[in-house]
Amino acid sequence: MEPFTLHVPDAELADLHARLRATRLLPDQQGAPHVGMTSDYLAELVASWLELDWRERERWLAAHPQAIAEIDGARIHHAHLRAADTDAPALLVLHGWPHTFALQLDLAERLPDMHVVVASLPGFGFSTPFAEGPMGEQRLADAMHDLMTRVLGYRTFLTYGEDVSANVSDRIASSYPGSVAGIVATHAHFPTEAERTELVDPDARAFFERLAADAPFASAYAHAQATRPDTLAVGLNDSPAGLLSWIVEKLVEWSDTPAGDPRLVERRIARERLLTEASIYWFGQSIGTSFRPYFESVDDGPIAPVEVPAAVHVQRHEADYPESLARGFYRDLRTFERLEQGGHFAIAEVPDAMAARFRAFAIALGLLAAQSPAEP
Repeated sequence: MEPFTLHVPDAELADLHARLRATRLLPDQQGAPHVGMTSDYLAELVASWLELDWRERERWLAAHPQAIAEIDGARIHHAHLRAADTDAPALLVLHGWPHTFALQLDLAERLPDMHVVVASLPGFGFSTPFAEGPMGEQRLADAMHDLMTRVLGYRTFLTYGEDVSANVSDRIASSYPGSVAGIVATHAHFPTEAERTELVDPDARAFFERLAADAPFASAYAHAQATRPDTLAVGLNDSPAGLLSWIVEKLVEWSDTPAGDPRLVERRIARERLLTEASIYWFGQSIGTSFRPYFESVDDGPIAPVEVPAAVHVQRHEADYPESLARGFYRDLRTFERLEQGGHFAIAEVPDAMAARFRAFAIALGLLAAQSPAEP
């Protein structure tokens, strides 16, 4: 394992600025729906990216100790915030697409009484993809379990995942119950297509019917990333404005913010954080490899029910997720609630509230004392 500190060469910063200054913006299409991006907002973001003090952002990132570990032919980047107490519980935090480890550091900062590992999935941020073979969920679960146990030496840990890593977190808890002290989920388990045909709960059937009705409009990005990833990646890797638009549109659409003006996303995720996400993809040139979970889908089969303690906090974009599904999959469900605030990126959008939930779960499991230190 080797320490990691990001430092972007001056020449790369100059190249980014030159490309941003040369951006050719297009007007909005007449009559087109504006779900996540408008030309006016994109112009603002491009201008702000030019003005962003990247060296300050590097210093902020560097304040969170990071390292690279060799696992299964990949170089796995991760931030590792250690508690003062060596016997403190450990927590693995996994991101999805299109966010990175950086968007999850706010939660880690608020849990100083836990050892928090925020991992970059292979092919995301500063992690390289697997050298050979596809990036299936079970392979990711095995790699992340290896990171926490063999590499970092934790005997047990809590696990949490968002978006494409939600199933990875479920698979870690299902496959390694001896290592997982508990699982926290804001993206609770989805049964496979085959399993859904056997659902009898009308609320569960209605939930998936609603998702299916939304899919033709909401899933266009995923279809493109799954079927023409390299064609799309060329444009996004070459144009910072294009990359920014592609990423921020989803941060806008999926966060818990009112529809309409996309600028409202900044009530949940500050502009400098949006630009930090885009910068990590840009400097790491990782947008193409971040598509791998979409086009390298592997049928790992259904996930066996999770027997370890679980806490489910349903994020706002899945507010109608039925409790019956959670109770059927998480066999030791300690908490089930629907968040009043917090969308797809819950731990970044409402980090104080989510940190309190993680701490309460750890206390309930006897992993933390009830008088744990308050977050800073």
